[in-house]
Amino acid sequence: MKKLIETMVKPLVDHPEDVRIETEESGNRVVCNLTVHPQDIGKVIGKQGRTAKAIRSIVYSAAGSQQDGKTIVVNIVD
Repeated sequence: MKKLIETMVKPLVDHPEDVRIETEESGNRVVCNLTVHPQDIGKVIGKQGRTAKAIRSIVYSAAGSQQDGKTIVVNIVD
């Protein structure tokens, strides 16, 4: 999932070198914390959260076929 998120986010931002994804796994839940440069937060979230929602939808769809019943959560951390 980490590579998929990087592939989607890096072209959106002005500072791709500052894109960081930390993955935490506990039980049947995987949490991906996405950190970007402070100037790029708005680009990743998008108007009314549409970009963030689209990123989450794609990750959830991809995870459905790859993860064994695990729930994927994508957080955008500032």
